[in-house]
Amino acid sequence: MTVAAVRQDAPSSSVPSSIPAPRVTAAEIDALFALPFADLMFRAQQVHRQHFDANAIQRSTLLSVKTGGCSEDCGYCSQSAHHGEAEREKLLDVAEVVVAAQAAKDKGATRFCMGAAWKGPKDKDLDQVTEMVKAVKSLGLETCVTLGMLKEGQAEKLRDAGLDYYNHNLDTAPEFYGQVISTHSQADRFDTLDKVRHAGLKVCCGGIVGMGETRRARASLLAELASMQPPPDSVPINELVPMPGTPLENAPPLDPFEFVRTIAAARIAMPSSFVRLSAGRQEMSDELQALCFLAGANSIFYGEKLLTSGNPEAAGDDALFERLGLTAI
Repeated sequence: MTVAAVRQDAPSSSVPSSIPAPRVTAAEIDALFALPFADLMFRAQQVHRQHFDANAIQRSTLLSVKTGGCSEDCGYCSQSAHHGEAEREKLLDVAEVVVAAQAAKDKGATRFCMGAAWKGPKDKDLDQVTEMVKAVKSLGLETCVTLGMLKEGQAEKLRDAGLDYYNHNLDTAPEFYGQVISTHSQADRFDTLDKVRHAGLKVCCGGIVGMGETRRARASLLAELASMQPPPDSVPINELVPMPGTPLENAPPLDPFEFVRTIAAARIAMPSSFVRLSAGRQEMSDELQALCFLAGANSIFYGEKLLTSGNPEAAGDDALFERLGLTAI
């Protein structure tokens, strides 16, 4: 059965919501990856145009509000206290965040994301983050935070402050997870995502490719995301940016066409989700980015930095949008 068939068999709005939609399997996603490139792109475009304006791209800006010193050992991350080289910085003041958010809005971003290098926030730190959320929300921006794993009641505090999205990525396939992270399990991530859903927040959840995983593992990651009830509202697809000092600093680069296939498969499997072209975009040519947009990516991070890695300058993105006839939303 194809992914499209699975979606057609999913219960309609007239069916009680207690009946779960059929799971999307890794084998179904793997079959998409195996299609001839042109066929896969054609299918992705068909799905994309059924649900979105094919020439409209949502733009988000990401700010690290607390950098370095994280207790987790994620093998890709320069903010880990185990191996990272990112300089430790204290939590930013609310006023500093507001200045950055206003600048992002002035450049055309519609969503402002704030990230903190924590295993999970302490209550006193969460109080300061909720003030950030309120202040950014007052500027007329959508708000998103990524703070690690949440305790009971913390998602509700963020919701009450006006938070729109909570980001918590699955990172990679369940079968590959232990090769990247050992200080917590993927089940811990699902636990936080359950808290976020229960609080009524929108979910931003994706992963990282190019960490040495197989194509089947990439398919397995997408299958896990697509099988969430419902799938994430936003799905960031990150290409590994090898950071010096991390266990994955020498990971072999992913073939560019394989990355585009990942975007296309995500679009087909999660037709109503925003698929975000995220980390790694600075290393991509304009032509590769255009293929990603053609494959169904309809969101980007917009600004000069993503936590600790670089990102294309806003002026370059504006020029690319003009060349491709894309509209920012």
